[in-house]
Amino acid sequence: MILRQFIAFTLTILILIWSLPAQANPQDYPPPISYSNAELTRHDFSGQVLRSAEFSNANMELTNFSNADLRGAVMSASVMVKANLHGADLTNAMADQVKFTNADLSDVVFVEAILLRSTFEGVDITGADFTDAILDGFQIKQLCKIATGVNSKTGVATRDSLGCRSGIINDFK
Repeated sequence: MILRQFIAFTLTILILIWSLPAQANPQDYPPPISYSNAELTRHDFSGQVLRSAEFSNANMELTNFSNADLRGAVMSASVMVKANLHGADLTNAMADQVKFTNADLSDVVFVEAILLRSTFEGVDITGADFTDAILDGFQIKQLCKIATGVNSKTGVATRDSLGCRSGIINDFK
């Protein structure tokens, strides 16, 4: 009797598991691409799907990533001076220790991105969304001074995504 119940229970569980829809199709996620230690000056990646691509220690000065899908990309310790990332999606990206000097970061989605120790001198962050991104306090203070606009994809105001509301970040002036 107990053996029959065990077998019936086990079969029920197996049928339930097999009837569940597949969570993700491997074709939905292209294999990671590595551009680590690459010289990519002036390269055009605009509009490309580069999910989980690796750009560590790469020189991407004047590189065009406008409207690229860079979700989950790794750009650690790279140079992105004067790069164009307008409208790019860097959700869950790791862009720590990146030199973004004079880069166009307008309308970029940096949701849940790691941006520690990156530099942002002379950047355009109009409409960028930094919701739940990890930044240093100094970076937040610096970016709040120039934060304007609303992200066209997420509808989130740049100042709100950085926590620049009156009395919070502005107290550090």
